[in-house]
Amino acid sequence: MNNGVDMLLHKKITALCCIVFLLAGVGGYTADAAINTEVGSLSGMPLPAPKKSETGKKIILNLASRLLTLYEGTEKVRIYPVAVGAPETPSPVGEFSISEKEVNPSWTDPKTEITVPSGPSNPLGYRWLGLYGNYGIHGTNAPWSIGRSVSHGCIRMYEEDVEELFESVPMGTPVEIIYDRVIMEEAPDHTVSYYIYPDGYGWEPLTVSSVKEYLARYGVEDFATPDEVYHKIIASDGSVTYVAKHYDLVINGRKLKKKALGKDGSIWIPAVETSVAAKVGAYWDGETNTLMTRLGKVPGIVKSDVVYINEKDLESVFHIKGHLTEDLVYEAEALPTAEPASKTIVLGRKY
Repeated sequence: MNNGVDMLLHKKITALCCIVFLLAGVGGYTADAAINTEVGSLSGMPLPAPKKSETGKKIILNLASRLLTLYEGTEKVRIYPVAVGAPETPSPVGEFSISEKEVNPSWTDPKTEITVPSGPSNPLGYRWLGLYGNYGIHGTNAPWSIGRSVSHGCIRMYEEDVEELFESVPMGTPVEIIYDRVIMEEAPDHTVSYYIYPDGYGWEPLTVSSVKEYLARYGVEDFATPDEVYHKIIASDGSVTYVAKHYDLVINGRKLKKKALGKDGSIWIPAVETSVAAKVGAYWDGETNTLMTRLGKVPGIVKSDVVYINEKDLESVFHIKGHLTEDLVYEAEALPTAEPASKTIVLGRKY
């Protein structure tokens, strides 16, 4: 074929993959109504640190959340809402790169073979960023579709967003497309939060135990109760849930498996592990929610069948005292044992 015919064919195929369903009532996703009883895919572990390109820029697109994130190194620069492929024509998952950039692309209607020039009637909008074959990131003349799963596989953006992205990324910029329903985030102060997105493609069923596995990577799984996780899976609305702050726990110089957890201005210490580390036996009274040792008794809480006590009560029951270091590590040491009072003999009497 000559170059003109090749270009026409390219535009036809591009249009076929990118035109959205304009049927009334098409929803953004089809979330499952019930939780699958089997452990689903764990592909949605914490968002991976992006690989650096030569410019340090990278795009990560999560099809489940329908969000495109632009990175500079490991820092998030911008987050954009997008439209992605419909369940019947899903967007591809994998590693790609920006292989083509075009301003004011034309579009050829695959049904009529009529070429539509750049303008308000062109479904590709005013910018095209080619990824792989006939898949690409582009603008749209149907802004209502953003945030939904409705295209034939291409990624649609608000026009002002795609124009900004177009100017921000050079040719060759890496693009990673993932499908992760569970996204974990950790703030500089060690606050752990997570999001659960709908299973629009039916690729990643979730259970309470599988979500707990994500949380366990940060040591905060106890502070997300099974009931709370269950209802978050049912909602799958992409809202944020703040779980707790996590701190490595070191007692008498030994790092424990469990974490000290910060919540609502208090620091909570796992009682059983602390009892073993401090070498002080402990008993939990579930009726009164009280932890007792030979040294005293203090109130406690139960989170996911694990007993925690407030760090201010450590001295009362374990004879240890702790503090949070500048490096956000909770360190506790045994207090010195008081020496017995000396006996002074005066005129045959003991004082």
